[in-house]
Amino acid sequence: MWSDDFTGAANTLPSSANWIIDTGTSYPGGPANWGTGEIQTYTNSTSNVRHDGAGNLVITPIRNSSGAWTSSRIETVRTNFKPPTGGVLRIEGRIQMPNVTGAAASGYWPAFWALGAPYRGNYQNWPSIGEFDIMENVNGINSVWGVLHCGVNPGGPCNETNGLGASRACPSSTCQSAFHTYRFEWDAGVSPQQLRWYVDGQQYHTVTQSQVGEPHWANMTSHAGYFLLLNVAMGGAFPNGVAGGTTPTASTTSGVPMLVDYVAVYQSGGGTTPTTAPPTTAPPTGTRDAYATIEAESFNAQSGVGTEACSEGGQNIGWLANGDWVRYDNVNFGSSTPIDFVARVASGAASGVSGLIQVRLDSPTGTVLGSFALANTGGWQTWQSIPGNVSAVTGTRTVYLTFASGQPADFVNVNWFRFRH
Repeated sequence: MWSDDFTGAANTLPSSANWIIDTGTSYPGGPANWGTGEIQTYTNSTSNVRHDGAGNLVITPIRNSSGAWTSSRIETVRTNFKPPTGGVLRIEGRIQMPNVTGAAASGYWPAFWALGAPYRGNYQNWPSIGEFDIMENVNGINSVWGVLHCGVNPGGPCNETNGLGASRACPSSTCQSAFHTYRFEWDAGVSPQQLRWYVDGQQYHTVTQSQVGEPHWANMTSHAGYFLLLNVAMGGAFPNGVAGGTTPTASTTSGVPMLVDYVAVYQSGGGTTPTTAPPTTAPPTGTRDAYATIEAESFNAQSGVGTEACSEGGQNIGWLANGDWVRYDNVNFGSSTPIDFVARVASGAASGVSGLIQVRLDSPTGTVLGSFALANTGGWQTWQSIPGNVSAVTGTRTVYLTFASGQPADFVNVNWFRFRH
């Protein structure tokens, strides 16, 4: 529904059609130091924010000869990002955090986040209007934090001022040394609704509607939507708290940028109200026969997956996109190995959107047992039975269906699958 690939000419500012550049040390009439204790002054200078001419936005904090810091913070013009009724909102960015670690990184605080629309022009209604921190990092630590701020301050359902957060190391390479994709999803198609955080397609944090409760959930979801922000702060409550002292310090290196390849916002679903509470086919309590039909909605666990009424009866799993997965426990292959597997699938994906349905063993990143590719079948309820070859496997195993695509859009629904021998 919206994106910026930051393909502007070198040393130009981000598009004014997409972005507002914040300046100074607060919003007019807002809390000092942006409400966080950060110590830099934001500017609209291309020394602090610019296109690099190679498809990236560059935000660079700089310390001058007198020790004062400048940096940049931008926010989208649009303030109406929210899921359609019964659908999913996905906010995603591909970002390399400032490539600095150790004492030299003290006080660095890069972030990619969203604030509720009513905050703009008010500045006194945080955190009730909601804040989704999609990517935060402090002090050059190899970790991404995902945080929800909501309710009242202090305390409340989001444990303010800390928020409800989780963190993990970046996969494969450090957060500082390489680009990673940071994703947030607000799933209004499940009950209770879910907020989910991912890095490189791997989910690491979830908050549900029931955790937040009322009136706080309604306060942060019933308004016009959200606007997005990108910034690199220096110092403040978060880096100081993690460091156990004041940041930045004399050892902090000036001039290490955050690079942003793209920011994109997607919507999917809507018009129907899927549910995951409960599926019509519950997981079995014993073993599953690998060579009998396994109903897709009978999963034991899932990430990024919804269920809905299926035109062929029962339910199917849907809203399946890159990085999503479902787990099926105690699948018994016996002593003979399967020759292939077949899945009942449907897709209403847009032209050019396709992906792989993969069978894996033991973990969502485990060995790929088999796979097949799928594009549009004619509609999200236009079903086809597609086979895929599989490698040898025997005994009782944990089976995952995982979904991989070069595009972030949903690309498949699954009704059932089974192995054949």
